[in-house]
Amino acid sequence: MTNQFRMHVFVCTNERPPESSRGCCAAKNSLDILTRLKRAARAEGLEDVRVNKSGCLDHCERGPSCVVYPEGTWYTLPDDDKGLRAVLEHLKGGEVAVDYLMGD
Repeated sequence: MTNQFRMHVFVCTNERPPESSRGCCAAKNSLDILTRLKRAARAEGLEDVRVNKSGCLDHCERGPSCVVYPEGTWYTLPDDDKGLRAVLEHLKGGEVAVDYLMGD
């Protein structure tokens, strides 16, 4: 494995109190989504892609939120296999998963 990553993915796992008006990504299953995305990237042999959990990315109300660098593509991560496969295709060097882009 190399020390350089072609892409770096940060998935918000921030947790706020249940009464928070913004909600939180953790309550939207982000840790499980992160784990599945990380396993899928490994299974595809994407050694040049790093998938990490992060603290708050400041978009919890639109989450579970995720950002892919270096291009800075923001996703609302899906909690389904179809969506995860679409994001994984982006990580493999394919097109951006337009259906899952975070809206403005």
